[in-house]
Amino acid sequence: MKQTVHVPLEGRAYDVRIGPDLLHSAGAEIAPLLARPRVAIVTDSHVAACHLDPLETALKAAGIASVSLSLPPGESTKGWPQFERTVEWLLEQKIERRDIVIALGGGVIGDLVGFAAAVLRRGVRFVQIPTSLLAQVDSSVGGKTGINAPQGKNLIGAFHQPALVLADISVLQTLPARDFLAGYGEVVKYGLLGDAAFFDWQEENAAQITAREPQALAHAVKRSVEMKAKIVVRDETEQGDRALLNLGHTFCHALEAATGYSDRLLHGEGVAIGCALAFELSARLGLCPQEEPSRVRQVMRDTGMKVRLADIDGTLPDAEDLLALMGQDKKVIDGQLRFILARGIGQAFVTSDVPTDMVLTLLLDALAE
Repeated sequence: MKQTVHVPLEGRAYDVRIGPDLLHSAGAEIAPLLARPRVAIVTDSHVAACHLDPLETALKAAGIASVSLSLPPGESTKGWPQFERTVEWLLEQKIERRDIVIALGGGVIGDLVGFAAAVLRRGVRFVQIPTSLLAQVDSSVGGKTGINAPQGKNLIGAFHQPALVLADISVLQTLPARDFLAGYGEVVKYGLLGDAAFFDWQEENAAQITAREPQALAHAVKRSVEMKAKIVVRDETEQGDRALLNLGHTFCHALEAATGYSDRLLHGEGVAIGCALAFELSARLGLCPQEEPSRVRQVMRDTGMKVRLADIDGTLPDAEDLLALMGQDKKVIDGQLRFILARGIGQAFVTSDVPTDMVLTLLLDALAE
């Protein structure tokens, strides 16, 4: 059954459709947005092998012609070389300002294609068709687009809202187990940052989630999207409340940089580990009850997620180097690191008032586990 979450941004409102088999009705969903019956699809080779043919068939059934570009899979795609390739390809295809570009893939494709759409002819519309759980609950909604730089993750980008998001939960059945669980790290984040009842539901439904039961998946995606949409509407360009969505990310981005943005650590895995560290730091600072970090770690273990630094393959830099990498984060203001901490599950807040020596000690202990 299809459900819709509306994102009511003035002048840039759009719908997020959530449900099974949406890929097969994509043509009918996208057709009302088009000035002419032609779209450009950008995807990656892994996603294309599973989902490009059904999308093209659905578009053709609605009388929509399409061209497609398939990029290499993986986080390393999210940089200048493939971004340049994408923009130049879109220009070669004579994509006009009234046309639509479709991002078919996970967070890497969604971020890169959204940024390409933002700068192409000073802005063309795009549709997100997220094929990973992480992209469905987080990166496809809210208009954050961008690519990575050698200095850090997502440092080059723009705010550019999609015209439509189609979150087909059926495609989640094709995800490798590791990718699926990495995405669930973002779902857990939503309960932790602002909805204790949603976190309780996660504790009670761990078995249904790991089994990818469709009703449980639909609820997890819809509630996550609802929470993100409300925050985005309040604070589209991250001047205040939207920073809450970065719970766990200050640690996560440092760990991603430390592992070279490689398959050693997927983004959602870094978020899960980062959330556990943020709650441990909150408890050490006396902000939240001592048992809260244990609940956070347990719900992650119950679904098979990574939760400790020791769960990351290979050797990590020492604590001082990790702290230095945290200093490259976009959330740094006037040289001060900003953390999202919590007074309890569902009660996150933003602060710069965190003693550096406490963070260093936390990292030293985490590396020694």
